[in-house]
This record gives sequence, structure tokens and C-alpha cells, in this order.
Amino acid sequence: MNKYIEMAVNEARNGMLQGKGGPFGAVIVRDDQVISLACNEVLSTNDPTAHAEILAIRRAGEKLGTYDLSGCVIYATAEPCPMCLAAIIWANIDKVYYASSVEEAEKIGFRDSRIYRHMRGEERIIELEQIDSEACVELYEAYRELGRTIY
Repeated sequence: MNKYIEMAVNEARNGMLQGKGGPFGAVIVRDDQVISLACNEVLSTNDPTAHAEILAIRRAGEKLGTYDLSGCVIYATAEPCPMCLAAIIWANIDKVYYASSVEEAEKIGFRDSRIYRHMRGEERIIELEQIDSEACVELYEAYRELGRTIY
């Protein structure tokens, strides 16, 4: 077994047995150095976004002092859910290595596959409707005029 996946599995197992959350762990690595390690903490924090990958990204950003994790890779016990995949992309992480598939998670009741089906337009979970956006367009323009970083 890959040593980083093994670390993620151990972190997931410890967190799971402590009641923190599901059987998920993640490790972020750069230049063969562990930057951060996390387990799922959804149950202990009552935070539906406290997935292992999200927490590992937050900790890596804090440790490295940047939101740009280019040059990093992430090892996860499971194929990232849509939220985590989006966060990985936003963080500019270069590669994802994962152990179990979304389909395997679905077999024990996790709903990642359903969310992916929603995103592909195959199933509708939530309704999205755009409303008046003039104030937000002005807000975006004000941000652009400030000359701040676009990420």
C-alpha cells in the first residue's frame, strides 16, 4: 500500500473510532513532505463541509501561508465528492490519488453518486433559480476596480 494512502487510512480509522465522522482521510504532500493530514469531522462538528479533503486543504493553506497549493498532491481514502473535488481544483492541487470509488461509498449509504448525477443533469436534487443580479454585477465591478487578486 502507498505510504500516504496508509496514513490517510490510519487517520480515517482514528477519526471514525473517535466518532468524528465517516471512514475518510486525506493527506496533502509536496516534494515528498507531508503538509497536512485530516480525517472527516462532519459528525463531531455538525459541519457538512468538514470532509477530510476540505480540512486537509485548509490546514495546508494555513501552514504554507497561501491559498494556492500548486505543486501539492492529495491522497484520499475515497474518490472525492463533488464538493471536495471542486475545492481541490480551486486550491490548484496537481493530482489526486484515491483508494475507494464513489460507487463503493454508495454501497454503504453515502450519496456522492447522487450528487454527481445531479451535476450531470441526470437527476434533480435541488432547484436553482437566478434572480436579479444587478447589485452583484456592480459588486463584481467594484472588486475588479480595486485591482485585487482574482483566484
